[in-house]
Amino acid sequence: MKVRENLEVIQNQIADACEKAGRNPEEVKIIAVTKYVSPERAQEAMDAGVTHFGENRDEGLLHKIGELGDEPVWHFIGSLQTRKVKNIIEHVTYIHSLDRLSLAKEINKRSNSKVRCLIQVNASGEESKHGLRPDDVIGFVQELKQFSNIEISGLMTMAPFTEDEQLIRNCFRTMKRLQADIQSLKLEFAPCNELSMGMSNDFQIAVEEGSTMVRIGTALVGNESEVH
Repeated sequence: MKVRENLEVIQNQIADACEKAGRNPEEVKIIAVTKYVSPERAQEAMDAGVTHFGENRDEGLLHKIGELGDEPVWHFIGSLQTRKVKNIIEHVTYIHSLDRLSLAKEINKRSNSKVRCLIQVNASGEESKHGLRPDDVIGFVQELKQFSNIEISGLMTMAPFTEDEQLIRNCFRTMKRLQADIQSLKLEFAPCNELSMGMSNDFQIAVEEGSTMVRIGTALVGNESEVH
């Protein structure tokens, strides 16, 4: 299918989820995850009206930016090695994978302005996933006060890949509670307005539970084997 048609389906699904939850669909940003597709397919998404794009490797990010330019809002959504920060820092608006002080220190050092960061949380407790344990998030946020170039814009997680909807909801509800706990601290450097959660297989549930950013690859742009 054409990206434009996929986007329309996804927008309708988000609208339905928002109606169910009593939310405004405009609160939800669709991030096109383009790591598995060509710049041409990513350009198709841009032409369809997508303005937020996510890449999980520095090489992929820089390649796509070289093709699409700086007009989109670029998100780095993958696990970020400290030594790779210098490659991406001037090109991205959001980093979704802040999970340790050494990374925060490097982001702060390399940036000339405030970087919007989301703390990666392992809300499911799966050993295979990156991120802080929920119990460690508040303490981590408070330690980040020392870094003047970092804004804690929100939280990010990946739910378990399962058909157990309740398990997925519980994961997202944990994030929503954490967000409320951080916001209650009223820290100027940590407004925590964003919840990056929900992918192709579970974004409707995520939106119902409060997500403001959904990271959608397959359902929006497909992958190379599907496109060609």
